[in-house]
Amino acid sequence: MAPATARALPHPRLTPARRGQRGRAAGSGGDHTAYPGRMPSSVIACPSCGTKNRLPLVASGHPRCASCKADLPWLVDAGDSDFDAVIETSALVVVDLWAPWCGPCRMVAPVLETLSREFAGRVKVVKVNVDDSPVLAARYRAQSIPMLLLMDRGQVVDTMIGAQPAPILRNRITGALDRRG
Repeated sequence: MAPATARALPHPRLTPARRGQRGRAAGSGGDHTAYPGRMPSSVIACPSCGTKNRLPLVASGHPRCASCKADLPWLVDAGDSDFDAVIETSALVVVDLWAPWCGPCRMVAPVLETLSREFAGRVKVVKVNVDDSPVLAARYRAQSIPMLLLMDRGQVVDTMIGAQPAPILRNRITGALDRRG
């Protein structure tokens, strides 16, 4: 009879869904339920000093670096369950309704990351995967993606459908920021 072999058990916090997410870029979102009882967040390096900061999904103001106090880019993932709480902020919110299989969505993603750094402290970018969040896709009638919503205090003030170049997105965001005063 062959000896019984010990089988290594996976880490309790490393669920099957999270096993493939090791090494994801800071601030790229992901499964925020890994630590029950803690406020959902991600970690991002400050563009000014490089200090790693915990970036909350939900906050009343806007995130700042704990070390140098510079405004941090605010780019988070949200879904059906936490979207309403995530968009409650004093900052202008850019909602990206996207899907991983969508080529134009993948083209817009780095542009939104750049704009989140450029408008740090004034804009929060919220990414919503429409495949995982059908309720939000239906609420905002996302029939074509990528679909970008500019929201001010929870109300949609502008909508863009399709992949737009960075200058157009920058102008629309700047215009929305100017209108809010």
